[in-house]
Amino acid sequence: MLSSRDLSLVAIFAGVIAALGLVPAVSPFGGAVPITAQSMGIMLAGAILGARRGALSVLLFLALVAIGLPLLSGGRGGLGVFAGPSVGYLVGFPVAAFLVGLLTERVGRPYRVHLGVMANILGGVLALNVLGIIGMAAVLGVSLVKATTLAAVFMPGDVVKAVLTAVVAAGVHAAYPGLIPARREQPATPDRVSA
Repeated sequence: MLSSRDLSLVAIFAGVIAALGLVPAVSPFGGAVPITAQSMGIMLAGAILGARRGALSVLLFLALVAIGLPLLSGGRGGLGVFAGPSVGYLVGFPVAAFLVGLLTERVGRPYRVHLGVMANILGGVLALNVLGIIGMAAVLGVSLVKATTLAAVFMPGDVVKAVLTAVVAAGVHAAYPGLIPARREQPATPDRVSA
C-alpha cells in the first residue's frame, strides 16, 4: 500500500512529465513521431522514485491523457493518441520508468551518475525505443528495419537526456537520500527451505 508521501510523489512526477510536454516538440524530416522532452520525464520518474512509484506516476499521466487532457507534447490527448504511430512509445513509457527504477534500486544508494546513465540508457532509451519501433512499424505498416531507421533520429537526443537525467537524479538523491534504499537496506531474498 502506498503512503500519502508516495501518492504525493506519484502525482508530482505525473505533473513533471506533463510539464515537459510544454517544451515544443520537433518533428524531424516530417516524421510521424515527434521528438519531445517527455521521455526525459519518464527516465526522471524511474531514476528518482524507483520502479513502482515511477511506473505509477507514468500510468497516472497516461490515464489523464486517455481521458482527454491535452498533456502530450503539442497539446495532444484522448484515446486517439493510442492509435497513432507513437503508441509503442506511450505503452513503453511505464515500462521504461519501471526498468530505470528497478536498475536504480538494484544499484542502491549512494546514487552514482555513471551507473545512473547506464540504467537510463538500458531502460529509458533501449527498452523504450524497442517498444516504440514495434508500435511504429505496426501502425505505419512498415518493416521493423524501416521503423528502426525512422527512430534512429531519436537516439542521440535520448542519450543526452539519459545523461541529463542522471545528473539531475544525483542532485535530487543527494538532497533527499531516502528516495531509494541503500544497498544494505534492500530486502534480502528468502533462503530456500529444504524439503
